[in-house]
Amino acid sequence: MAGYKEPGLEARRAAAASARETALAKLKARTPLDPAALAERIAAAEAREKLQAEKRALLKAKKAQELAEKAERAAKEVPPALTEEERKAARDAKYAARKARKK
Repeated sequence: MAGYKEPGLEARRAAAASARETALAKLKARTPLDPAALAERIAAAEAREKLQAEKRALLKAKKAQELAEKAERAAKEVPPALTEEERKAARDAKYAARKARKK
């Protein structure tokens, strides 16, 4: 039994040429596109792109609105700066509560 013989350069070149010819024949055999159908495809693609652009803009606006609301909530939640006496009073109350729990 003979083993596998690798094709030579000429055989590979001939195979590539025949493949090229069949692909070209297939391409030439295709029916040309109807200009009306082509225009319809282009219009559909433009409409689809316009819709996607609107969706992107809507999402971007929604995200900006959410960020603004989040920033507003964060600004409202920030406690006012405590004075030194208020901080000491809060610390003393915390310590007193801890002592009361231990008793």
